Amino acid sequence: MKSSAVLPDTCAWIDYFRPKSPSDFGQVVERLLIENEVFICGPVLYELTQGVRSDKERSKILDSIMALHYVEMTERLWLKAGYLSSALRKKGLTLPFSDILISAIAIQNNLSILTEDKHFNLIQGLALYKV
Repeated sequence: MKSSAVLPDTCAWIDYFRPKSPSDFGQVVERLLIENEVFICGPVLYELTQGVRSDKERSKILDSIMALHYVEMTERLWLKAGYLSSALRKKGLTLPFSDILISAIAIQNNLSILTEDKHFNLIQGLALYKV
């Protein structure tokens, strides 16, 4: 069953927060925020906040994301993430740790991922949000 709920990847958030007019991804994030269909997770929070350049930017980001639906890793999800990574490595593929975690969270919570990163296409069972 496809969910209308979306977990934007960090790249989609970066487009959304870009000072000039947002790209297609930024506009999609904006629409999804209005529709209250956006989720966030720890790895995306980490990636967003580790890249802030000023207190003003940090405040803008936190004000936008702290009221979102939040999903977190559980012990079961850590195992799922490990199995996902192992299956990919057996095929000779190594994905970033954070993207494996984001994928495990999305699969477990029936969320689509909004992203430009092509390597998410490699993860079996993962729904991608089509722009």
